[in-house]
Amino acid sequence: MFLNVSYLEWLGYSASFIIVISLLMSSIIKLRWVNLAGAAMFCTYGFMIGSIPVCASNAIIGAIDIYYLFKIYTEKEYFRVLEIKKGDLYLKHFLAYYRNDIKYFFPDFNFNCCEDENTVSFYILRNMITAGVFMGTKTEDGSLMVIMDFAVPEYRDFKIGSYIYGENEKYFAHLGYKSFCAETRTEKHQTYLVKMGFSLRAEMDNKRLYVKPIKNIDIFQH
Repeated sequence: MFLNVSYLEWLGYSASFIIVISLLMSSIIKLRWVNLAGAAMFCTYGFMIGSIPVCASNAIIGAIDIYYLFKIYTEKEYFRVLEIKKGDLYLKHFLAYYRNDIKYFFPDFNFNCCEDENTVSFYILRNMITAGVFMGTKTEDGSLMVIMDFAVPEYRDFKIGSYIYGENEKYFAHLGYKSFCAETRTEKHQTYLVKMGFSLRAEMDNKRLYVKPIKNIDIFQH
């Protein structure tokens, strides 16, 4: 049966499959890119079979995807960190809600560490919406060991990480930290750390230690 299906039909099936996959994605930016690929394939399919409605409608969908992707990559967003106080009730609800997701990226995360007085923790606000949580502890050599750097699924487009480890680097320099360090044993987290400028420092059992120096930025510099 399938041997008799033409390559044009396979193109249509593939485009349909990609569109469906895009709708299952929680990340808006990934949804737009994958949906754009599916729309482009459907547009090509419509053109090749001579169907103007299929070609035109998917060309419009593709244009909409391009418009929103352009906005995502060029629009200036407002980021801010908000310190988390001990006993914060909202944090408890946040950690409980995203517990499985957090355990996936940070298998060794201790959900009681937020009560430790040595823990540095804050919310990452993106356009005044809680987009993630950062937690770390100070080591003896003056580094900040990242316990958790978690972004909610809708905001996993690396902008939060770029803000924490790039634009907001002076915040940590002001607190006296010399470098970031993070232990990980998940491939996705390792890829993220490398993208954020971390370098592999050591391997221990099934874990890897990544380090990123904190530049001594003049906090009064404009």
